[in-house]
Amino acid sequence: MLDIKFIRENADIVKDAVAKKNVEVDIDLLLKLDDERKLIRQELDAKKAEQNRRSNEIVRATGQEREKILEAMKHLKDGMTENEERYQTLLKDWTKLLLAVPNIPSPDTPVGPDESGNIVIRKWGEPTKFDFKPRAHWDIGRDLGIIDTERAAEVSGARFAYIKGDLAMMQFALISFALKILTSRDELTKIAQKAGLDISLTPFVPVIPPVFMRSDIMGRMARLNPIDERYFFEKDDLVLIGSAEHTLGPLHMNEIIEEERLPIRYAGYSTAFRREAGAAGKDTRGILRQHQFDKIELESFSRPEDGYKEQEFFVAIQEHLMQSLGLPYQVVAICTGDMGKPDQRQFDIETWMPGQDTYRETQTSDYMGGYQARRLNTRIKNKAGELTHVHMNDATAFAIGRTLIAIIENYQQADGTIKVPEALVPYVGKTVLGGKAQ
Repeated sequence: MLDIKFIRENADIVKDAVAKKNVEVDIDLLLKLDDERKLIRQELDAKKAEQNRRSNEIVRATGQEREKILEAMKHLKDGMTENEERYQTLLKDWTKLLLAVPNIPSPDTPVGPDESGNIVIRKWGEPTKFDFKPRAHWDIGRDLGIIDTERAAEVSGARFAYIKGDLAMMQFALISFALKILTSRDELTKIAQKAGLDISLTPFVPVIPPVFMRSDIMGRMARLNPIDERYFFEKDDLVLIGSAEHTLGPLHMNEIIEEERLPIRYAGYSTAFRREAGAAGKDTRGILRQHQFDKIELESFSRPEDGYKEQEFFVAIQEHLMQSLGLPYQVVAICTGDMGKPDQRQFDIETWMPGQDTYRETQTSDYMGGYQARRLNTRIKNKAGELTHVHMNDATAFAIGRTLIAIIENYQQADGTIKVPEALVPYVGKTVLGGKAQ
């Protein structure tokens, strides 16, 4: 969330962000409630201070003087219960509005109403060419017996799949390949140097996080809503995560981190769950848009002055991974109307899918600034002993299902087999999926 002091001092900037992000929140009402909240709090604190003073006097008073003090204290209590109830109501309404205020987009974020305002900032590779008509992954996967959505639909319903055989091995190969790079200082050094980034080369700590989290903690991550997208178990007050960053972000909740420990970087592998409530009729074939999918997600905690550079490093890692697999892609700057409420700056990587004749999103990178950290109460203590909120980044290393799609469709062969990207051959143990070649 944003600091209420910042909102008060920069109301026009905040209102502009609210409009550009298509968020409905009344900033004027928030500031009005803030004034009322502070006034009542001051009155309550003054009366409580007077009560404390009178209580100390009672200890020393005797007789008639004591009776006068007790009578005065009765008058002090008049209206305190009502004011306390009014304060709690105001605090609840004020908090709800404050949490609804979106983050301020970065100066270089494109302004636009929706995805139509997104801007392609660079491309790598050319769309794969074939001397035959390329097929979609759902047909190739079905024919090779490595993707089974029909039986999954009978067992679990629509938007679920069995990933089988060689494709399951390819999934484990992607995980091993990514973690080898993310945990290697030498590999990260090469990536940073290629991107021209002067940045800390602290490797990522691999994490297998919980896939359930308490609803209030997901709310503090600003990821609970829209609740229709979540699998929410109200009886247990638990929510299934939609990404590993949901449970990686609170790892240092309510902590003060010494500055010299930063940056702290995590690479979390988990299964993720989304209802896809707003996707009726979209991408119903194959495994592009599933209720259950797997991801390797990056999360970092850095000094405020390193936040933008950290995000650029994350994007460089994403590009390195896709280039290593030989997959054509484009990097897209996400506009104000299409980015998430807690995001300050967002980039997506869209990978060429020849079976669908288009680029599709495979990775995203979100810079939050101090927005999430303020809600999570995660702070830094610098060398001078001063406290400030840590800045947070998250990004997708691999959305496994979508990366498998990109490999299947870009590496398909005329005979119906799939060539294994060279970088993955040592992990898969073969050069072709679905054929005899090894």
